[in-house]
Amino acid sequence: MTIIADMELRRRALELLQIADPTVKADATRHAFDALDPHMRLDVAAVFEPEPGSVPGRPAAPRLVPPSQVPQRPMHTLAGRAALLHAVAHIEFNAINLALDAVWRFPALPPDFYADWVRVAAEEALHFTLVTEHLRSLNHAYGDFDAHDGLWTMAERTRDDPLARMALVPRTLEARGLDVTPGMRARFVAAGDTRAAEILDVILRDEIGHVAIGNRWYRWLCERAQDDPLTRHEQLAHERRAPRPKGPFNRAARAAAGFTQEELDRLDSKA
Repeated sequence: MTIIADMELRRRALELLQIADPTVKADATRHAFDALDPHMRLDVAAVFEPEPGSVPGRPAAPRLVPPSQVPQRPMHTLAGRAALLHAVAHIEFNAINLALDAVWRFPALPPDFYADWVRVAAEEALHFTLVTEHLRSLNHAYGDFDAHDGLWTMAERTRDDPLARMALVPRTLEARGLDVTPGMRARFVAAGDTRAAEILDVILRDEIGHVAIGNRWYRWLCERAQDDPLTRHEQLAHERRAPRPKGPFNRAARAAAGFTQEELDRLDSKA
């Protein structure tokens, strides 16, 4: 889908981002994508000034704590499976916010940049809905467990530069999901939760595409800035305090998402 130029699309992304209720946000984001007119006009030059503290809109729960304070629960218990599902739901809720944030925050980019990230937001909203529906079948809801804010912390560190955002959010933090999802899936299968495994299959399939979009726009922005992608990524990771890569890496999924052989080898050397 190519969106030619619409004054409302980026403003609407900001409005969706400011919604605090997770279910309302997910439903509205999916509807916004379904309602997109491919002939809409897009005001790529618009600059918005949201109210301080309104971005992103979040519910009162879950309580956000440092990653080390998020408790680990055994998977052979219902509470353990629910806690892991809750962690996945929290990642997907943040992923909705990150995609919407990319649409409204960065002006003067090609129309397809905004079309790509609106589609990503809608797919992340579907993931959130699938996970929270299954979580309810385990008698829990989003907000029942503590969570951490690592993804949005990096969004704040890259708020001034779309190149840094593409480098360190989809290509670095979200790509980590490609590595860990197969292991999570295996844990749910071992616990007899085939529905959770099916949902993770959907998430992994779509996340390969999302990371590929991040790779594509990162390379486009590097080319525009006349930066070498490998060198610039290492500089940004150091400057913006990105976490060091951790193996093992899902090389097949990362290759499908557009990582080159040189990039994969570099990851292995730094892990």
